[in-house]
Amino acid sequence: MRRPTTPQLTLSVALLAAAFATHAASLQEAASTLGVDKTQAIEFAGTGHWFQFGQAPNVKQPWPRFDVQKYVADIDYAKGAARIQITRLQSDDPQRRRPAPTTQWLDQYVNGKLAWNLPPVSQPQTATPQLAAVEERQAEILSTPQGFIKAALANQASSKPLKNGVEIRFTVDGKYQYVGTLNAGNEVEKISTWIDNPVLGDTLVETEFAKYKDFGGVRFPSEIVRLQGGHPVLALRINDVKANPSIDLTPPDSVKNAQAPAITVTADKLADGVFYLTGGTHHSVAIEQKDHIVLVEAPLNEARSQALIAKVGELFPSKPIKYLVNSHVHFDHSGGLRTFVDAGATIVTHKLNAPYYQKAWANPHTLNPDALARSKKAPRFETFGDKLVLGDSRKIEIHSIANSGHNDGFALVYLPAEKILIEADAYTPAAAGVPLPASPNPYSVNLYNNIQRLKLDVDKIAALHGPRVVSLNDLRAAIGLGTVASAK
Repeated sequence: MRRPTTPQLTLSVALLAAAFATHAASLQEAASTLGVDKTQAIEFAGTGHWFQFGQAPNVKQPWPRFDVQKYVADIDYAKGAARIQITRLQSDDPQRRRPAPTTQWLDQYVNGKLAWNLPPVSQPQTATPQLAAVEERQAEILSTPQGFIKAALANQASSKPLKNGVEIRFTVDGKYQYVGTLNAGNEVEKISTWIDNPVLGDTLVETEFAKYKDFGGVRFPSEIVRLQGGHPVLALRINDVKANPSIDLTPPDSVKNAQAPAITVTADKLADGVFYLTGGTHHSVAIEQKDHIVLVEAPLNEARSQALIAKVGELFPSKPIKYLVNSHVHFDHSGGLRTFVDAGATIVTHKLNAPYYQKAWANPHTLNPDALARSKKAPRFETFGDKLVLGDSRKIEIHSIANSGHNDGFALVYLPAEKILIEADAYTPAAAGVPLPASPNPYSVNLYNNIQRLKLDVDKIAALHGPRVVSLNDLRAAIGLGTVASAK
């Protein structure tokens, strides 16, 4: 039997229908307000600040800040292509002794599934493929007001009312979620999306817009702030916008034909049972014990860690990796740690870092699930403050690097019997024959001071960056102290 319709129900249905009609209209009205249909490409320029993601000097502090003298973004929405040019200089931090800043020029591109960089114009223009940067650079295209509205219209976006606007949601490529808010003036106020990171997993990227202006017929925000991993990564004041600039973002042939570089691990013997594992931009060291292996450093990502595990298995077939020693929390030096948690290793790190890892590793890893996301194993930590000693058949000392401007949870590893020092980022040796730096790097000076403070007798330095193993005299020369005669 059909129920009678009450006036209240009729009114509620009518209001709901009107509300949904308003939401649907708002997306179209935003497209009209922002000139989306007639904006196939855009260029915007400004100044402000850029922040170095994943490189905080302390896990409780934001990413380091750089002053941006020039920021120019050229975006071809039709082709899914972009070019970002940045001129930047690291901001002074009176609380930390850092190397003297030098001006940096970035020229970054993406076109579909290809990404590449070009060097400054003063250098030969050889493109360097950046396959790992595609996801983030594509997200930057859709995290502009016009790009977001175009993608929302193309991907059957849903909408719902908010107190002072409308929320828009859609998914790209069946994988990447975008959530945006439109204000009462049909302007995009905020865009949120998620991209993968080896440390943080599904990483929230939030872009906020304010103070829209008319730039020669283009409505665009004059202030943009982007946060990634909970801290700002970009803050711009926009001073110029052009619709449909003439831009050519065609990938060079070398980029079109580029393949992902093979991951190689080369083992060089430093002493009996001690191997320097190189083959990329970041190195590790394997140290044999009676019934297990201690590995120093798991850099970059899961793929690198899997290659390290395979190489250690070749060198020591019957001995598992029991401990993974982490030099510090910077993401290029901690991106492979999760792989070793899954493999059953205990993570050895400064006491400042363990709570950060525990929280970060609890994040979802749905965009690029790794082995730990599948196994869901709980991490085990061995932490230290000033010093920790490991080893049964071979003594391993782990010391905090005190008072470094680089990081507060910073460690060096020392093998007293072999007189080998292992460190990352405090000192990166140059290739043989390269002139010494004009002024000492304060991180390297600090490392030498720590060696003296700890009274370490160092014969070899196995830096976790750089082309070669060096001596303490090389470090002394690099910081302007000259060399001393060997006691041998």
